[in-house]
Amino acid sequence: MLIKLTGGTVYDPKHEINGEVRDLYIRDGRVIEQPSDSKIDQEYDLSGKVVMAGAIDMHTHIGGGKVNIARMLLPEDHRADPACRSELLRSGCGNAAPSTLTTGYRYAEMGYTAGFEPAMLPINARQAHMEMGDIPILDKGGYVMLGSDDFLLRMMAAKKDQQAINDYVAWTIHSAQAIGVKVVNPGGINAFKFNQRTLDLDEKCAHYGVSPRDILVCLATAVKTLGVNHPLHVHGCNLGVPGNKDTTLNTIRAMDGLPLHLTHIQFHSYGTEGDFKFSSGAAEIAEAVNRNRNISIDVGQIMFKQTVTASGDNMRQFANHHHANPKKWVCMDIECDAGCGVVPFKYRDKNFVNALQWAIGLEIFLLVDDPWRIFLTTDHPNGAPFTSYPHLIRLLMDKSFRRDMLATIHSDAARASTLASIEREYSLYEIAVMTRAGAARILGLSDRGHLGAGAAADITVYTERDDKQKMFEKPDYVFKDGELVVRNGEIVKVTWGTTHVIRPEFDPGIEKSLADYFDRYMTMKLGNFKIHDDEIREDGRGNLTVHPCRIGGPA
Repeated sequence: MLIKLTGGTVYDPKHEINGEVRDLYIRDGRVIEQPSDSKIDQEYDLSGKVVMAGAIDMHTHIGGGKVNIARMLLPEDHRADPACRSELLRSGCGNAAPSTLTTGYRYAEMGYTAGFEPAMLPINARQAHMEMGDIPILDKGGYVMLGSDDFLLRMMAAKKDQQAINDYVAWTIHSAQAIGVKVVNPGGINAFKFNQRTLDLDEKCAHYGVSPRDILVCLATAVKTLGVNHPLHVHGCNLGVPGNKDTTLNTIRAMDGLPLHLTHIQFHSYGTEGDFKFSSGAAEIAEAVNRNRNISIDVGQIMFKQTVTASGDNMRQFANHHHANPKKWVCMDIECDAGCGVVPFKYRDKNFVNALQWAIGLEIFLLVDDPWRIFLTTDHPNGAPFTSYPHLIRLLMDKSFRRDMLATIHSDAARASTLASIEREYSLYEIAVMTRAGAARILGLSDRGHLGAGAAADITVYTERDDKQKMFEKPDYVFKDGELVVRNGEIVKVTWGTTHVIRPEFDPGIEKSLADYFDRYMTMKLGNFKIHDDEIREDGRGNLTVHPCRIGGPA
């Protein structure tokens, strides 16, 4: 079938198309060049509409053990958010931690066609993939979590060479069917098990004698050498701690040019000035990002509402459990690999710290110059549910609205922020970079995030409005792989996306020492740890898309 999308105003940053009226053609799930003599089977008149590629959320917690724990911990969240479903849609519910089905429906209803789980624990990767496989419409993928795993730390303590560590990292990516590598509080999760309650960048884990700096440099080197497209994805030390902006700046310096992605950086941008001993470090962080082109970030914007924080960083979650709202929380160990902490939380606009956190995130968005190296996230659900994105986009695009909102927060926090003086407003082109083209590029998704010939026909169509929140809340059309799945903000067809992975080369000899380790310490055999392709495909819902590694490592 040949589909024509006629006369839409196209924003396609990969091809430097900034609001040009163009026709698009779709055949067999792909965008194609204008055919010379083919008959059009279906045509959509998009005159006056805004056309972008389907949006990509490059950091959203949608699969794995901690997400399910969050769901079980908050039955009231599900009761308060029932979803009426049609014969087409299966039932689901939840706001802060929605069910798998609801996750897919709500993302698609906003124009998103892909989402990536940023903390997929290797030993729990099978469950994470099965859970993500139950999310309709969206493409998905995961970043495998390393940096506090006992095997790696033993290798580093024994001074194993970088090539051996590279082989282990590549083997883990293969075994977990991942597209990238994530570090959470490098070394800190394991140090917590040995009763350390803090771990700064150059502080050594007492048991292994290895520092977070050592871990970051080692893993960032491995990721670059292996040619993994996405830079090492880092949840740094001292999350949420006043003064942690210095740790973040030192982390950037420690990389010495190695590619690094700093995630939910809002939570790592705090100073200690003022009467509350809590201040914004956004300007310094943004300056460092602007100056160091090897660094990319996502923000982790908070919004004023009930949510739940769910993280592998059990050290920081334990430290923050007394803030739980409602008063219940979970902290647990997971094999020898990692941990998990789930703490419900409600961000309040009249609370000084929460209000300044909100302002800090927006300051970072508006002070970082390059939209190709900053990404729109709330660290769902930690800063806010992903359904907050349209509101966040309006804050970035409308300075008058932003200032109106600033006037409603805690007055001391408003005065402590530079937000009122920032004139910048994001353009539709910059939004398309940050939520589409840039996200695809940093993940190595060559056929996503753009509208050129050969691209997957993941396409979102909006009616342009002055109120950008209303515009981005309810697209007119969403096409997934060329099929119309959303019309006027409502699901009209349920499809199943692909799972994106990468497969760097490694010496299979690494499995000998791994097999010995598994036999001695783990509760499963090495063969059970590895996820095979047919396990992801077996229910017929999805497929695997394997992306090539970059020759010579990331640019």
